[in-house]
Amino acid sequence: MTALICGSMAFDTVMVFPGRFRDHILPDRIHLLNVSFLVPSMRRNFGGCAGNIAYNLRLLGGAGLPMATVGHDFGPYDQWLRDRGVDVAQVRVVDGEFTAQAFITTDLDDNQITAFHPGAMSHSHLNDVGQVAGCTLGLVAPDGRDGMVKHAAEFAAAGIPLLFDPGQGLPMFDGAELLDFVSKSTWIAVNDYEGQLLSERTGLSHSEIASKVRALIVTRGGEGSVIYAGGREHVIPAATPAAVVDPTGCGDAYRAGLLFGLMNGLDWETTGRVASLMGAIKIANAGTQLHGFSMDEFRDRYRAAFGRAL
Repeated sequence: MTALICGSMAFDTVMVFPGRFRDHILPDRIHLLNVSFLVPSMRRNFGGCAGNIAYNLRLLGGAGLPMATVGHDFGPYDQWLRDRGVDVAQVRVVDGEFTAQAFITTDLDDNQITAFHPGAMSHSHLNDVGQVAGCTLGLVAPDGRDGMVKHAAEFAAAGIPLLFDPGQGLPMFDGAELLDFVSKSTWIAVNDYEGQLLSERTGLSHSEIASKVRALIVTRGGEGSVIYAGGREHVIPAATPAAVVDPTGCGDAYRAGLLFGLMNGLDWETTGRVASLMGAIKIANAGTQLHGFSMDEFRDRYRAAFGRAL
Protein backbone atom coordinates (compact mmCIF):
# COMPACT_ATOMS: atom_id res chain seq x y z
CA MET A 1 0.00 0.00 0.00
CA THR A 2 1.07 3.56 -0.70
CA ALA A 3 -0.12 6.65 1.18
CA LEU A 4 -0.34 10.00 -0.61
CA ILE A 5 0.54 12.62 2.01
CA CYS A 6 -0.69 16.11 1.12
CA GLY A 7 0.79 18.84 3.29
CA SER A 8 3.52 21.37 3.80
CA MET A 9 7.26 21.20 3.23
CA ALA A 10 9.19 23.81 5.19
CA PHE A 11 12.53 24.96 6.52
CA ASP A 12 12.55 25.69 10.25
CA THR A 13 15.27 28.09 11.36
CA VAL A 14 15.49 27.83 15.16
CA MET A 15 17.50 30.41 17.12
CA VAL A 16 18.15 30.59 20.87
CA PHE A 17 18.46 33.94 22.62
CA PRO A 18 20.51 33.44 25.83
CA GLY A 19 18.41 35.93 27.75
CA ARG A 20 14.78 36.81 28.43
CA PHE A 21 12.53 38.75 26.09
CA ARG A 22 10.87 40.46 29.04
CA ASP A 23 14.14 42.17 29.93
CA HIS A 24 14.23 43.86 26.51
CA ILE A 25 10.57 44.57 25.73
CA LEU A 26 9.20 47.46 27.81
CA PRO A 27 5.42 47.18 28.31
CA ASP A 28 4.91 50.96 28.24
CA ARG A 29 6.82 51.25 24.94
CA ILE A 30 5.19 48.37 23.06
CA HIS A 31 3.70 50.82 20.54
CA LEU A 32 7.26 51.81 19.55
CA LEU A 33 8.76 48.33 19.51
CA ASN A 34 12.23 48.19 17.97
CA VAL A 35 14.38 45.42 19.43
CA SER A 36 17.24 43.23 18.27
CA PHE A 37 18.39 39.96 19.81
CA LEU A 38 21.85 38.40 19.49
CA VAL A 39 21.32 34.69 18.83
CA PRO A 40 24.64 32.79 18.96
CA SER A 41 22.87 29.43 18.66
CA MET A 42 21.03 28.61 15.43
CA ARG A 43 20.04 25.50 13.51
CA ARG A 44 18.10 24.94 10.31
CA ASN A 45 15.82 21.92 10.24
CA PHE A 46 13.94 20.23 7.44
CA GLY A 47 10.26 20.20 8.39
CA GLY A 48 6.68 20.64 7.27
CA CYS A 49 3.95 18.09 7.91
CA ALA A 50 4.20 16.18 4.62
CA GLY A 51 7.97 15.88 4.87
CA ASN A 52 7.95 14.87 8.52
CA ILE A 53 5.20 12.27 8.12
CA ALA A 54 6.79 10.74 5.01
CA TYR A 55 10.18 10.57 6.77
CA ASN A 56 8.72 8.82 9.82
CA LEU A 57 6.63 6.42 7.75
CA ARG A 58 9.77 5.47 5.81
CA LEU A 59 11.51 4.63 9.11
CA LEU A 60 8.69 2.15 9.76
CA GLY A 61 9.16 0.62 6.32
CA GLY A 62 5.98 2.15 4.90
CA ALA A 63 5.60 3.77 1.50
CA GLY A 64 4.61 7.41 1.80
CA LEU A 65 4.45 9.78 -1.16
CA PRO A 66 4.56 13.45 -0.08
CA MET A 67 2.62 15.89 -2.24
CA ALA A 68 3.60 19.53 -1.71
CA THR A 69 4.60 22.76 -3.41
CA VAL A 70 8.09 24.11 -2.70
CA GLY A 71 10.34 26.92 -3.82
CA HIS A 72 13.52 27.31 -5.83
CA ASP A 73 15.58 26.83 -2.64
CA PHE A 74 14.33 23.27 -2.01
CA GLY A 75 17.44 21.52 -3.36
CA PRO A 76 19.13 20.47 -0.08
CA TYR A 77 15.84 19.22 1.36
CA ASP A 78 15.10 17.32 -1.86
CA GLN A 79 18.45 15.54 -1.65
CA TRP A 80 17.97 14.77 2.05
CA LEU A 81 14.68 12.97 1.36
CA ARG A 82 16.01 11.12 -1.68
CA ASP A 83 19.00 9.90 0.31
CA ARG A 84 16.58 8.42 2.86
CA GLY A 85 14.43 6.64 0.33
CA VAL A 86 11.49 9.05 0.27
CA ASP A 87 9.86 9.39 -3.17
CA VAL A 88 9.61 13.11 -4.04
CA ALA A 89 8.00 12.69 -7.45
CA GLN A 90 4.89 14.62 -6.34
CA VAL A 91 6.78 17.58 -4.86
CA ARG A 92 6.26 20.53 -7.25
CA VAL A 93 8.72 23.44 -7.48
CA VAL A 94 7.01 26.82 -7.94
CA ASP A 95 9.23 29.29 -9.77
CA GLY A 96 9.80 32.63 -8.09
CA GLU A 97 8.81 31.40 -4.62
CA PHE A 98 10.70 30.30 -1.53
CA THR A 99 9.88 27.07 0.26
CA ALA A 100 7.70 27.77 3.31
CA GLN A 101 9.88 28.88 6.21
CA ALA A 102 9.49 29.45 9.93
CA PHE A 103 11.94 31.63 11.83
CA ILE A 104 11.71 30.82 15.53
CA THR A 105 13.55 32.61 18.33
CA THR A 106 13.35 31.08 21.82
CA ASP A 107 14.49 32.68 25.07
CA LEU A 108 15.62 31.12 28.36
CA ASP A 109 12.01 30.97 29.60
CA ASP A 110 10.98 28.98 26.50
CA ASN A 111 9.01 31.95 25.17
CA GLN A 112 8.99 32.05 21.38
CA ILE A 113 8.75 34.72 18.70
CA THR A 114 7.97 33.17 15.32
CA ALA A 115 7.69 34.57 11.82
CA PHE A 116 6.21 32.25 9.18
CA HIS A 117 6.49 32.77 5.44
CA PRO A 118 4.16 30.42 3.50
CA GLY A 119 5.88 30.97 0.16
CA ALA A 120 5.21 28.15 -2.28
CA MET A 121 2.85 26.44 0.16
CA SER A 122 0.16 28.93 -0.88
CA HIS A 123 0.15 27.26 -4.31
CA SER A 124 -0.59 23.73 -3.04
CA HIS A 125 -3.87 23.73 -4.96
CA LEU A 126 -1.81 23.36 -8.17
CA ASN A 127 -1.27 19.71 -7.25
CA ASP A 128 -3.88 17.19 -8.36
CA VAL A 129 -4.57 14.00 -6.41
CA GLY A 130 -6.33 12.50 -9.43
CA GLN A 131 -3.10 12.46 -11.42
CA VAL A 132 -1.32 10.14 -8.99
CA ALA A 133 -1.76 6.43 -9.69
CA GLY A 134 -1.48 3.56 -7.25
CA CYS A 135 -2.30 5.32 -3.97
CA THR A 136 -4.57 3.38 -1.66
CA LEU A 137 -4.75 5.80 1.27
CA GLY A 138 -4.68 9.59 1.52
CA LEU A 139 -3.80 12.15 4.16
CA VAL A 140 -4.60 15.86 4.17
CA ALA A 141 -2.38 17.72 6.63
CA PRO A 142 -1.87 21.48 7.18
CA ASP A 143 -1.13 23.17 3.88
CA GLY A 144 -2.38 26.05 1.77
CA ARG A 145 -6.08 26.59 2.49
CA ASP A 146 -7.27 26.06 -1.07
CA GLY A 147 -5.09 22.99 -1.40
CA MET A 148 -6.55 21.35 1.69
CA VAL A 149 -10.11 21.86 0.41
CA LYS A 150 -9.26 20.68 -3.11
CA HIS A 151 -7.31 17.59 -2.08
CA ALA A 152 -9.96 16.38 0.36
CA ALA A 153 -12.54 16.64 -2.40
CA GLU A 154 -10.27 14.80 -4.84
CA PHE A 155 -9.66 11.93 -2.43
CA ALA A 156 -13.41 11.61 -1.89
CA ALA A 157 -14.13 11.69 -5.63
CA ALA A 158 -11.51 8.99 -6.24
CA GLY A 159 -12.88 6.79 -3.46
CA ILE A 160 -9.54 6.82 -1.63
CA PRO A 161 -9.86 6.51 2.18
CA LEU A 162 -8.76 9.77 3.80
CA LEU A 163 -7.10 10.59 7.11
CA PHE A 164 -7.85 14.26 7.81
CA ASP A 165 -5.25 15.97 10.00
CA PRO A 166 -6.15 19.68 10.11
CA GLY A 167 -3.52 20.60 12.73
CA GLN A 168 -2.66 24.28 12.93
CA GLY A 169 -4.68 24.81 9.74
CA LEU A 170 -7.97 24.12 11.53
CA PRO A 171 -8.67 27.78 12.51
CA MET A 172 -8.79 28.71 8.79
CA PHE A 173 -12.13 26.91 8.41
CA ASP A 174 -15.61 27.67 9.75
CA GLY A 175 -18.12 25.12 11.01
CA ALA A 176 -19.74 24.39 7.65
CA GLU A 177 -16.38 23.86 6.00
CA LEU A 178 -15.22 21.55 8.78
CA LEU A 179 -18.44 19.54 8.53
CA ASP A 180 -17.70 19.12 4.83
CA PHE A 181 -14.21 17.82 5.68
CA VAL A 182 -15.79 15.38 8.15
CA SER A 183 -18.19 14.12 5.47
CA LYS A 184 -15.26 13.38 3.15
CA SER A 185 -13.00 11.79 5.78
CA THR A 186 -12.55 8.16 6.77
CA TRP A 187 -10.52 8.99 9.88
CA ILE A 188 -9.74 12.27 11.68
CA ALA A 189 -6.70 12.99 13.87
CA VAL A 190 -6.42 16.05 16.14
CA ASN A 191 -4.73 17.03 19.40
CA ASP A 192 -6.87 17.85 22.42
CA TYR A 193 -7.00 21.60 21.69
CA GLU A 194 -7.85 21.04 18.03
CA GLY A 195 -10.44 18.47 19.05
CA GLN A 196 -12.15 21.01 21.29
CA LEU A 197 -12.09 23.62 18.54
CA LEU A 198 -13.43 21.10 16.01
CA SER A 199 -16.33 20.30 18.35
CA GLU A 200 -17.08 23.97 19.02
CA ARG A 201 -17.14 24.93 15.35
CA THR A 202 -19.12 21.93 14.12
CA GLY A 203 -21.44 21.74 17.14
CA LEU A 204 -20.68 18.02 17.44
CA SER A 205 -19.23 16.14 20.40
CA HIS A 206 -16.29 13.80 19.98
CA SER A 207 -18.66 10.84 19.99
CA GLU A 208 -20.89 12.45 17.37
CA ILE A 209 -17.91 13.21 15.13
CA ALA A 210 -16.66 9.64 15.59
CA SER A 211 -20.03 8.29 14.51
CA LYS A 212 -19.58 9.93 11.12
CA VAL A 213 -16.12 8.42 10.44
CA ARG A 214 -14.38 5.12 11.16
CA ALA A 215 -12.31 6.71 13.92
CA LEU A 216 -11.56 10.01 15.64
CA ILE A 217 -8.07 10.08 17.16
CA VAL A 218 -7.36 12.68 19.86
CA THR A 219 -3.80 13.03 21.17
CA ARG A 220 -3.14 14.39 24.67
CA GLY A 221 0.62 14.79 24.86
CA GLY A 222 2.11 13.09 27.89
CA GLU A 223 -1.32 11.77 28.85
CA GLY A 224 -1.48 9.51 25.81
CA SER A 225 -4.35 9.51 23.33
CA VAL A 226 -7.92 8.35 22.86
CA ILE A 227 -9.24 6.65 19.75
CA TYR A 228 -13.00 6.80 19.30
CA ALA A 229 -13.93 3.95 16.98
CA GLY A 230 -16.75 1.45 16.61
CA GLY A 231 -18.68 2.97 19.51
CA ARG A 232 -15.72 2.44 21.87
CA GLU A 233 -13.04 4.62 23.41
CA HIS A 234 -9.61 3.06 23.11
CA VAL A 235 -7.38 4.71 25.72
CA ILE A 236 -3.79 4.56 24.49
CA PRO A 237 -1.00 5.10 27.03
CA ALA A 238 1.90 7.41 26.28
CA ALA A 239 5.26 5.74 25.74
CA THR A 240 7.96 7.07 28.07
CA PRO A 241 10.65 8.92 26.11
CA ALA A 242 14.34 8.45 26.84
CA ALA A 243 14.52 12.24 27.28
CA VAL A 244 12.41 15.30 26.56
CA VAL A 245 14.50 17.30 24.11
CA ASP A 246 12.26 18.79 21.42
CA PRO A 247 8.49 18.31 21.02
CA THR A 248 8.41 19.82 17.52
CA GLY A 249 7.20 17.20 15.05
CA CYS A 250 5.88 14.72 17.61
CA GLY A 251 2.39 14.97 16.15
CA ASP A 252 3.69 14.19 12.69
CA ALA A 253 5.59 11.17 14.00
CA TYR A 254 2.39 9.98 15.70
CA ARG A 255 0.45 10.32 12.44
CA ALA A 256 3.05 8.25 10.62
CA GLY A 257 2.35 5.55 13.20
CA LEU A 258 -1.35 5.82 12.42
CA LEU A 259 -0.68 5.41 8.70
CA PHE A 260 1.52 2.38 9.40
CA GLY A 261 -1.27 0.74 11.39
CA LEU A 262 -3.91 1.51 8.77
CA MET A 263 -1.72 0.28 5.92
CA ASN A 264 -0.99 -2.98 7.72
CA GLY A 265 -4.49 -3.72 9.01
CA LEU A 266 -3.53 -3.45 12.69
CA ASP A 267 -6.20 -3.10 15.37
CA TRP A 268 -6.63 0.27 17.10
CA GLU A 269 -4.95 -0.81 20.33
CA THR A 270 -1.80 -1.73 18.41
CA THR A 271 -1.98 1.17 15.95
CA GLY A 272 -2.30 3.68 18.78
CA ARG A 273 0.69 2.22 20.60
CA VAL A 274 2.85 2.27 17.47
CA ALA A 275 1.90 5.93 17.01
CA SER A 276 2.58 6.70 20.68
CA LEU A 277 6.04 5.16 20.52
CA MET A 278 6.84 7.13 17.37
CA GLY A 279 6.07 10.34 19.25
CA ALA A 280 8.25 9.28 22.19
CA ILE A 281 11.19 8.50 19.91
CA LYS A 282 10.86 11.86 18.18
CA ILE A 283 10.66 13.95 21.38
CA ALA A 284 14.01 12.56 22.57
CA ASN A 285 15.76 14.09 19.55
CA ALA A 286 16.26 17.65 18.33
CA GLY A 287 14.82 18.50 14.94
CA THR A 288 11.99 16.73 13.18
CA GLN A 289 13.94 14.33 10.94
CA LEU A 290 17.13 13.51 12.82
CA HIS A 291 16.00 10.39 14.69
CA GLY A 292 16.30 6.87 13.34
CA PHE A 293 15.98 3.19 14.19
CA SER A 294 15.81 -0.26 12.63
CA MET A 295 12.56 -2.22 12.78
CA ASP A 296 14.18 -4.72 15.14
CA GLU A 297 15.04 -1.84 17.47
CA PHE A 298 11.51 -0.51 17.17
CA ARG A 299 9.98 -3.89 18.05
CA ASP A 300 12.27 -4.15 21.08
CA ARG A 301 11.25 -0.70 22.25
CA TYR A 302 7.60 -1.51 21.65
CA ARG A 303 7.84 -4.60 23.87
CA ALA A 304 9.70 -2.67 26.57
CA ALA A 305 7.16 0.18 26.50
CA PHE A 306 3.95 -1.83 26.43
CA GLY A 307 4.82 -5.34 27.60
CA ARG A 308 3.63 -6.97 24.39
CA ALA A 309 5.06 -7.93 21.03
CA LEU A 310 4.42 -6.01 17.82
